[in-house]
Amino acid sequence: MKPKIGFAMSGSFCTFQDVIQSMKILSETYDIVPILSEASFTIDTRFGMAEEFRHEIEAICGRRIHHTLDAVEPFGPKKMLELLIVAPCTGNTIGKLANGIADSPVTFAVKAHLRNARPVVLAISTNDGLSASAENIGKLLNRKHYYFVPFRQDAPRAKSYSLVADFSLLPETVAFAMMKQQLQPILR
Repeated sequence: MKPKIGFAMSGSFCTFQDVIQSMKILSETYDIVPILSEASFTIDTRFGMAEEFRHEIEAICGRRIHHTLDAVEPFGPKKMLELLIVAPCTGNTIGKLANGIADSPVTFAVKAHLRNARPVVLAISTNDGLSASAENIGKLLNRKHYYFVPFRQDAPRAKSYSLVADFSLLPETVAFAMMKQQLQPILR
């Protein structure tokens, strides 16, 4: 029987293809419970149509997507997940997690999951990682049970404050987090 993990996606749409590729790889080892923010669940963008992403994710995971607060609330009391991934994890989501705000399916799933002191893996993707979101990233780097997929500046000349996780390292980061260890180095 495969370990059950949550895979929550917030709205950094430009990374969805890379994130979904990592989800496919992880589905070989883990039973994945998909969670989408309201934006990820509903918004069509130049990077793809929401309905197409939903169908692909549900096909990979073999189950329906959780996309409401009441759907994710049982994760904590029922101890449903061994680990929870947030990928992509936007600056907005990082800010909410760093400040204890649980007002979306993604942030509420994290809050519910953390009550059991189980690992949360964050794969950041934010245009303000080295500016407004830097303080919040620092807060989460210093908290128990949070593990980061190693990240880097994605376009230092064009977007000097932007950070993005190396999504190819998501499976390895998950394996380390399951052992309560941070994959190093975090900064690539």
